[in-house]
Amino acid sequence: RHQRSETTPGVITGLIISCQLKRFLVPNQTKPNQANMCGIIGMLLANKEQHVNQLLFDGLTVLQHRGQDAAGMVTVEDGRLRLRKDNGLVRDVFQQSHMEELRGNIGIGHVRYPTAGSSSNEEAQPFSTNYPFGICVAHNGNLTNTDELQSSLKYSNFRHVNTDSDSEVLLNVFAESLTNELKAEQTNKRPMHDVVFQAMETVMNTCKGGYAGLYMINGFGLVGFRDPNGIRPLVFGVRKSGVEAFTSHVNEDGLPDSPRSITSEENLDYCFSSESVAIDTLGFKLVRDVRAGEAIFIDMEGNCHSKVVHKSPTHTPCIFEYVYFARPDSIIDGVSVYEARLNMGEKLAEKILKKFGPDHGIDVVIPVPDTSRTSALQAAYRLDRPFREGFMKNRYIGRTFIMPGQAKRKKSVRLKLNTIRAEFEGRNVLLVDDSIVRGTTAGEIVQMARDAGAKNVYFCSAAPPIRYPNIYGIDLPTQKELIAYGRNEEEVAAKIGCEWVVYQDQKDLEDSVGMAVPKNAPGFDGYDCSTFDGVYVTGERMGDSYFQKLHALRNDKAKTTRTSTIVSRTPSTIAGDSPKIPRQTAVVACDKEASKEGQQQDH
Repeated sequence: RHQRSETTPGVITGLIISCQLKRFLVPNQTKPNQANMCGIIGMLLANKEQHVNQLLFDGLTVLQHRGQDAAGMVTVEDGRLRLRKDNGLVRDVFQQSHMEELRGNIGIGHVRYPTAGSSSNEEAQPFSTNYPFGICVAHNGNLTNTDELQSSLKYSNFRHVNTDSDSEVLLNVFAESLTNELKAEQTNKRPMHDVVFQAMETVMNTCKGGYAGLYMINGFGLVGFRDPNGIRPLVFGVRKSGVEAFTSHVNEDGLPDSPRSITSEENLDYCFSSESVAIDTLGFKLVRDVRAGEAIFIDMEGNCHSKVVHKSPTHTPCIFEYVYFARPDSIIDGVSVYEARLNMGEKLAEKILKKFGPDHGIDVVIPVPDTSRTSALQAAYRLDRPFREGFMKNRYIGRTFIMPGQAKRKKSVRLKLNTIRAEFEGRNVLLVDDSIVRGTTAGEIVQMARDAGAKNVYFCSAAPPIRYPNIYGIDLPTQKELIAYGRNEEEVAAKIGCEWVVYQDQKDLEDSVGMAVPKNAPGFDGYDCSTFDGVYVTGERMGDSYFQKLHALRNDKAKTTRTSTIVSRTPSTIAGDSPKIPRQTAVVACDKEASKEGQQQDH
């Protein structure tokens, strides 16, 4: 098969896709490159007769907290890519008819919420390119040099990028690099994993930003990778083929023993995921995290190869994962998210005691659901005050800080939360939240507490003041829309309408995560705390042209204009909604036996 790769083309021989190929986006002089905080999952099963579709569906459902805007998955059966993606929750995007088409023992999946780009279903992942072989990508994070990469792809490599998504750029950079390595390989024979790692080295040296991703190479295997700073998370796990628990040993690289024969009794199924919670839920054993600057390639025979392809990686993960995004039952880089949040609550309580003493006047500690619950519980214990659930949450409302427009956010808070009056009436209430971003949600919650009869309302944040934009995939507002920008704690308290506000100190936050690192674990080289201190580990500086562009794309007015214009330009009746051809469902076949001439024409 490796020899056949010399003449393997990337010719698309069959395509069924709805009229959603049409673009209804507003022409912009400044192109809004899509950045995503997402959830990704990828799987390779040893048994070719088994299908990954149900496992991917279940895994995406477990990762739904990382994105509720869109979902998608792509699988491979007999050399044919089978794709389904659309806007909506996992349960809504994948119906019985779609699942029946998503056959094959290898596949990747994705859930997304939109940030700087549009919320068009055209931007939903995975993305695919037919050359070489047929490659798909699922990506979490954001590239900060997208314009430069896109220009190079277009004018130097003659590759077309069809959307505003940086994920499609990341896909084409790898595809072009792999093509070049394959051409060189025709005169210098190398194993396929070496070819992949050389291409991944180019990707790591070329693409700036914070990213973790999966490449699925049709007919060859699955690649999991993480940026040179390890900003975005990615873990992988294994199980014995079927449903039995994994009991084999790992080698010095922390990988399952290789090679694995496809007919061996020791066949293994592999799974990559943004968080360990999906690994656990699907019955896999967590092996370890993908390391900063590392690529792991699992071929179709079950051989597992790894290499740190960047020459000088540093491990500086995004600390906001532990504060907000990750589920508390996840383990990221060996750190229990739950334990880190307990430590955050402990540190918060100690700061309150230091500032106000034991006569702080707090009667009850109430969390703002859901992320802050763990921190609030420990803070209540340390303060020796009762922990109470004062807010009931409607779980069918999206996360408010990603909703464009202050009016929508305010309305969403009231729809999302309702108070239990008995927990507030006549009491001095300490509200604990994971963070304060714009202050819109915090202000509404403080008012709800007062409306429920609270005598005094105090507010504390498990995160330090957020004063800088995030450029690695978290959709925080522009700097001037952040409530802590240019304000101290007293001014923030006045703005949201409470008696006082206490923020976590950045050092205490870093210590909270560091204290949860297991003994004998390597730990971290540092953290990405750019939203708090404005220090970007990839070298960007406030005031750069990148931030000016980011402001133009992320401010509320721009988002509202972009969204309303897209809606007004989208036809009310879409042919893709026909039951015969589900919208945004594609079946793509890559003909592996076409000629070299056809291959070059396709390229």
